[in-house]
Amino acid sequence: MSAHHHRTVTFEAGDGTRLGGDLTIPVDAVAAAIVCHPHPRYGGNRFNPVVDAIHRRLPDIGVASLRFDFREQFDGGAGELLDASSALDLVASEIPGRALIACGYSFGAMIALSLDRADLAGRVLVAPPLSHLDTMPATEPHTDTPTLVLTPVHDQFAPPGVVQPIVETWTDSTFETIDTTDHFITGRTDHVADRVADWVSGRWPPRSPR
Repeated sequence: MSAHHHRTVTFEAGDGTRLGGDLTIPVDAVAAAIVCHPHPRYGGNRFNPVVDAIHRRLPDIGVASLRFDFREQFDGGAGELLDASSALDLVASEIPGRALIACGYSFGAMIALSLDRADLAGRVLVAPPLSHLDTMPATEPHTDTPTLVLTPVHDQFAPPGVVQPIVETWTDSTFETIDTTDHFITGRTDHVADRVADWVSGRWPPRSPR
C-alpha cells in the first residue's frame, strides 16, 4: 500500500466564507475526490461515519480525498454548492491534471448532484433524497456525468422504488442498493466504502506498484 500524506486544511469558498477539512493524498494519486456530508441542521459534519469510511477508503485505491465541513450558517444549498465547488478547486490545485470526483451522502449527495462543472469526471451519491428535490437550490441536477448511486433498501426518505426510475434516465449511471439498512446506514459503512472503491477503481484504476 502506498504512503499517504494527511493534513488539515483551511480554504475559502467563492464568497469568502472560511472552511475547514481533512485532505489525504496518496503518493501515486490517479484522481481526486471531495466527500460532502449530510445536512448540517440535523447534525451532519465531516466526521459522519459514512463520510469517514469513504474518505479513509479512497486513498487506498489511489484517489486523493478531501472531506470538509459546510459553512456554519446554513444557506439552503446555494452557499453549500459554493463550498463544494471550492473544495474541488482545492484538490484540483493540489494534484493538477487528475480526474475530479464529487462524493456525497444524503444532503451532501444532493450538493454533489447539483455541481455544475465541466471538469467533474464522476459522482458518487449515497442515499440521495431524490424525492426531496424541492429542498435544493434552483439548479437542475446535472445528469450526464458518470454517476454511482447507492440507495439503502429501507431508506425512509427516498427508497429504491423512487430513486431507481429517476437514476435510470441519466446518461451514464450505475444504481445499486445497500441491503439490510435504512437511510442512516448503521453497520454498513464499510460495505458502502467498498462499493464506492470498486466503482471508482473500475474507472480510474490505481497505478501498480513499481
